[in-house]
Amino acid sequence: MPPLVLCAIGWLVPGAAHVWLGRRDKGVVFLLAIVLLFAAGLWLEGRIFPVTFQEPLVGLAALANLGVGIPYFLAWAAGLGTGNVVAVSYEYANTYLIVAGLLNALVVLDAYDIAIGRKP
Repeated sequence: MPPLVLCAIGWLVPGAAHVWLGRRDKGVVFLLAIVLLFAAGLWLEGRIFPVTFQEPLVGLAALANLGVGIPYFLAWAAGLGTGNVVAVSYEYANTYLIVAGLLNALVVLDAYDIAIGRKP
């Protein structure tokens, strides 16, 4: 499978690229960690940021949210992630949501390095 297709699969389903590459344990750990981190952010009343670059930090946060793949689209379709600004956990929740997407991006880069033979 071409490395870029593998990366697309890994972006859509966190950890799937590692499973495809034969690193099942790592793939499952990545899947659980990233999805649970994203779910915790939603549960703590975090906000899935809209994709707009009128406010650059909001746009960057939205790109980070998109990094989690299918869980992002499922949460968006279900109407989750509206955020509750007055919740005590709001900022922590936003951090969880953003970090889940950024962590998945790192996992995809790791899978790419493995796929092209840069990393054993």
